[in-house]
Amino acid sequence: MKFRGKIVDVGCLNHFTRVVNTISKLTKSCILRLTSDKLYFIFSDKVASGGVAMWCQLFQGNFFDEYQIEGVSAEHNEIYLELMPENLARSLKTAQNAKTVKIKLTMKHCPCITIAVELPSLSSHSRVVTHDIPISIIPRKLWNDFEEPSVPDFDVSIYLPVLKTMRSVVERMKNLANHVIIEANQNGEMNLKIDTDLVSVTTHFKELGNPPWVEEGTQPDSYQIRDPTSMAEARIDIKRLLQFLAGQQVNPSKAICNIVTNKIIHFVLLHEDVSLQYFIPALA
Repeated sequence: MKFRGKIVDVGCLNHFTRVVNTISKLTKSCILRLTSDKLYFIFSDKVASGGVAMWCQLFQGNFFDEYQIEGVSAEHNEIYLELMPENLARSLKTAQNAKTVKIKLTMKHCPCITIAVELPSLSSHSRVVTHDIPISIIPRKLWNDFEEPSVPDFDVSIYLPVLKTMRSVVERMKNLANHVIIEANQNGEMNLKIDTDLVSVTTHFKELGNPPWVEEGTQPDSYQIRDPTSMAEARIDIKRLLQFLAGQQVNPSKAICNIVTNKIIHFVLLHEDVSLQYFIPALA
């Protein structure tokens, strides 16, 4: 197995850093899947995190100037490895003004992702800072555990309000309750609600718009026959929601919320070269 990549463009490097920072805020450990044309950050820990899952997909051609991979075999030209995204984020912090960043799969005292950051220098000698990030190689027989989650058969799909606005609302609610109800309809309306013995608070968002899933042929049956004003809702852990909103640095062009009543909230952040899906299960 071999992997090496090189990022020269500062804009691409900053964008890649923002994606990694976002991942590091969502999970302590994740799977990095490398293929010939894409990188994936995958997290699914059904027991320890109450069913929270994440799937982030990047097109390598939009980030890397050079990119070479030799997978486990010619038939399976992919590499799956486990790492702590916080370590990757820390190493990229030193690369903000870098001339180049090289990322390579190496074998030191253990398997590592080695990040070599070439920094600008006033002399003729280049300055290179090297970070070795310990990883674990995931064997081929376990790859099926990390398949892309299917889009749930949602009842309502709606565009999210400005994420910073939503975050500030949820931050205030967190001081009052442990759970939040997200409800929305096909009329572009969404409410965030908390309801405890002491307080009941609802924040209303209107005219958000609803994604035209029918064009992609992925519209569920329940979605077609639903009354546009009828609300679908799910009650979720408010800390999980805030973790998702607070860690977000992808700056998406579209942010979508899919609701399966009383089962799951499925968030989708779309950028031209990144897509991030985040699943938060509903509480009973």
